[in-house]
Amino acid sequence: MKVAAVDLFCGAGGLSYGLQQSGVSVVAGIDKDPDCKHPYEQNINGKYVRADIRSLAKDPEPIAQMYPWDADLKLLAACAPCQPYSTMGHSNGKGHHDHQKWGLLNEVSRIAKYVEPDVVVTENVLQVKQEDGVYDAFIKSLESQDYHVNSDENKNVYCPEYGIPQKRKRWVVMASKRGPLSLPDPPIQSEDNYPTVRDTISHLPSLEPGEVSDENNVHTSRSLSEKNLERIKNMEPGGDWTHWEQEGLNHLLADCHRKASGRSYKAPYSRMRPDEPSPTITTQFYNYGSGRFGHYDTGQNRALSLLEGALLQTFPEDYDFYDEWEDVGVSNLGRLIGNAVPPKLGEYIGQAIFSHVGATAPSAESSVADD
Repeated sequence: MKVAAVDLFCGAGGLSYGLQQSGVSVVAGIDKDPDCKHPYEQNINGKYVRADIRSLAKDPEPIAQMYPWDADLKLLAACAPCQPYSTMGHSNGKGHHDHQKWGLLNEVSRIAKYVEPDVVVTENVLQVKQEDGVYDAFIKSLESQDYHVNSDENKNVYCPEYGIPQKRKRWVVMASKRGPLSLPDPPIQSEDNYPTVRDTISHLPSLEPGEVSDENNVHTSRSLSEKNLERIKNMEPGGDWTHWEQEGLNHLLADCHRKASGRSYKAPYSRMRPDEPSPTITTQFYNYGSGRFGHYDTGQNRALSLLEGALLQTFPEDYDFYDEWEDVGVSNLGRLIGNAVPPKLGEYIGQAIFSHVGATAPSAESSVADD
């Protein structure tokens, strides 16, 4: 059976790669970010189209034409950017009236109405359901188009339960015109069996802050200021800034931690715990001060490398992210990695679709060959 997918907001190809691994034929990925072109074209057996989804929603015919005539099932994947809905976005004072991305789910429903795919899949942060009626309007639009939308209890995904080594919580909507569709039950039922940070990145060579590995250039970490270097040298895995206060190292406290309003923020400048899943990999995971992104090994006084963040997102170690380093850089590549849907989650989504229609998924290799 040929399941053909178009991936809106494809980014660096995390979802597309996972779908492809499950046997889905990913025919195209669409994104307006030029930095997505190289990783998408090098890792995904589909065409990269640089375009703004808002413009395509006004005339979705080009998207409809992307699906091959012999597709047995058409999948529209649409994981709109999550920043307007995220807790971090709101903590930075970004209200919905100031953010152009709020209407993107509306554009997805317009595209679905025109293209009429058999299945629509979206992934976003949990907060998307709470905001301004956008999510409810999106679901009602799909239901009005005769889609069966997975029930609430099947939408909340905790990534470690699906073998993804980070404490990422996401809302996965799966809608099908062929009947009820949802992800399979989580294969990992006990937190004792969750994949851990140590399991995922301990094999990589040690790095100093600012060093680039000779074995893989993506294994590079940002340099640290003298104060941040002193901070991380005085931080144990799982600890937080209150340790400095208790030890009389008040000169290491950040300004926000000196205020009553900032004392509840314990993650910045902390180290990860090695024997748990990592914190959610954000677009700033390479910055030591942006969360609990300090390396767990007290012999490595640095933040996560770009490669470590990618592995915790379940990208393969040899994923080709860039052509010329000077053209992408740390911040852009960190953004691509942090924004991605974990490929392993995409693989489960693809498997669920094949199971949904009672078909045996072709291997990833045969899916590539067919195209």
